[in-house]
Amino acid sequence: GPGQMWETVAAEVTKGGGEIRFGHRVVGVVTEGGRVTEVEVEDEQTRERERVAGDYFFSTMPMRELIDAMDAPVPAHVREVSSGLQYRDFITVGLLADKLKVREPDGGLLKDTWIYVQEPDVLLGRLQIFNNWSPHLVAEPHNLSIGVEYFCYETDDVWKMTDEELKGFAVAEAAKIGILNAGDVLDGHVVRVPKTYPAYFGTYDRFDELREFTDWFENLFLVGRNGMHKYNNQDHSMLTAMTAVDGI
Repeated sequence: GPGQMWETVAAEVTKGGGEIRFGHRVVGVVTEGGRVTEVEVEDEQTRERERVAGDYFFSTMPMRELIDAMDAPVPAHVREVSSGLQYRDFITVGLLADKLKVREPDGGLLKDTWIYVQEPDVLLGRLQIFNNWSPHLVAEPHNLSIGVEYFCYETDDVWKMTDEELKGFAVAEAAKIGILNAGDVLDGHVVRVPKTYPAYFGTYDRFDELREFTDWFENLFLVGRNGMHKYNNQDHSMLTAMTAVDGI
């Protein structure tokens, strides 16, 4: 199910002697000539910073943020392309419910994992049924866990809502399209994911100028959806990392 594979990967990395620093973000990329030598990372809780050296660097961070973090001189035309890259953002409102209103003809739980919503009178764009990803995602097997998903921009009104407002809004929209009764919802949780979807507009038609600059750093490898600014699915995103490792 969502996230379970990466929890397993994280455990394998740690088991193999690797270190994963959760709650840290890269705020600086230190370069020397055509190589990256260190990254500066910030602890999001304490705001303490430190530098981490390495032989090879893989980046999955949005290219716009990567360029902003680099200490190397960035040509004006490259920075123009970078700053002009566009993204769509994403919100999931997870709802825990006693039951769903819609069922299969035999009375069983809907078998879909994702359902795309076309109704023009709601903002939600997709539903997930987490029980169908894995029963282990729901603590009580008689309960249902669904994700009400919104594709948006950080400047949209829906993004600016508080978590409590979003929960109420999502319940109302799910009820409006007949998926559940509002009274059957037991709990809710909001997850906001900025820059989920790299977009092929803005300055994307000049992407080669940006790619030529990042390729100049011989030990920097850009992988994944945001790292490459490619709207790949998960399988393709993982394959980019595998291919980069094979190349090394």
